[in-house]
Amino acid sequence: MRFVKTIENIWKIEDLRKRLITTLFFIAIYRFGSFVVLPGVDPVQLAALQSNASSGLLGLLDMFSGGAFANASIFALGIMPYISASIVIQLLGVALPYFQKLQREGESGRTKMNQYTRYLTVIILLVQGPAYIYGALGNAVPGGFWDWVLPTTIILASGSMFVLWLGERITDKGIGNGISFIILIGIIARLPLALIGEFVSRLKDSGGGLIVFMLEIVFLLFIIAAAIMLVQGARKVPVQYAKRVVGNKQYGGVRQYIPLKVNAANVMPIIFAQAIMFIPITVANFTAKEGGGFLSALMDHTSVWYNLLFALMIIAFTYFYTAITINPTQMAEDLKRNNGFIPGIKPGKRTAEYIDTIMSRITLPGSIFLAIVAILPAFASFFGVSGQFAQFFGGTSLLILVGVVLDTLQQIESHLLMRHYDGLLKSGKIKGRTGSIAAY
Repeated sequence: MRFVKTIENIWKIEDLRKRLITTLFFIAIYRFGSFVVLPGVDPVQLAALQSNASSGLLGLLDMFSGGAFANASIFALGIMPYISASIVIQLLGVALPYFQKLQREGESGRTKMNQYTRYLTVIILLVQGPAYIYGALGNAVPGGFWDWVLPTTIILASGSMFVLWLGERITDKGIGNGISFIILIGIIARLPLALIGEFVSRLKDSGGGLIVFMLEIVFLLFIIAAAIMLVQGARKVPVQYAKRVVGNKQYGGVRQYIPLKVNAANVMPIIFAQAIMFIPITVANFTAKEGGGFLSALMDHTSVWYNLLFALMIIAFTYFYTAITINPTQMAEDLKRNNGFIPGIKPGKRTAEYIDTIMSRITLPGSIFLAIVAILPAFASFFGVSGQFAQFFGGTSLLILVGVVLDTLQQIESHLLMRHYDGLLKSGKIKGRTGSIAAY
């Protein structure tokens, strides 16, 4: 009954109701576009593409596009080119003084960086478009470069930019972060078929039966619980706020805590690393070759080299993204400005050093745990789980699903609490992510 009451409360809030309806409307447009096939594609070749993209790294890429990749849809390139462009701009913000200056300019600087990100996204799309056409469709390309490949590349680029526009409209007019939600919908769209496929395969004579399937479900729930802990986990640092200050002495005060997250970067490191790991597929598609040696290993998501490199990149990106999102010096200055201090630590530089040390210590286990969760699908495949269902045993898909759902539920709960309604949970608040996939 509490669930029904919560739904009624959500529906009573006009602004929240409009936002939910708007979000569903834009999601419906996105799902419809995922089935609009590019003009001139051979149905036989389309069936072959769908078969190839049912598992492996192509299956993961197809998951991010919500099935549009395998459908040769106008949205086939999805949102990942924008993510790749965002990575490059983020790295330039560390390496080049010009972009560092833009980061310090506030809203105007962010606007310029967003423009550069979009320009770079278009460039990436113009490269990935022909790579997708020649790699995915191969000899079935129905025309030459000027009369079919170039117009189709423009259609693919326009489709991806339209998906980006939909994501931004969801952020502005809907609920949750739009681009994160777009990726989430693509992942959820693959879950029912993957679950049914695994269930059917386990019921076969050599599949292990219903008991094995139930054990897989229990293990999956355990991993989901671990992912939630990873997203919500935090180290609380005590802070004393003085009521009055006389000279160098502080009198009275209130004890509070600064929650320093174990995984302050949230799902961003795994998104960054996954976007880079898609590069070998782009290279292979552009050259229309399978690749050999190390390139083949990087195209196999179950290989040792792929998972080792993937894990190392996640750890590195965790430290990188934590460094650009958490500013210990600014936190120390804010504490000092508000007559706050960490007991036993001098305000100012010593406080900044203390916070930085704490962040470095808790980021290491957080990054390792994140890397382990990311490579769990390879272990699931090793133990006989089907390729499609194995992607939900950790990895990018599970962490995005958990992070985005928590973030969206947190926003819904905020609307409820602002209107003095009960939250989604009977006790406590939902702890969402502090960042988002599109928070650049």
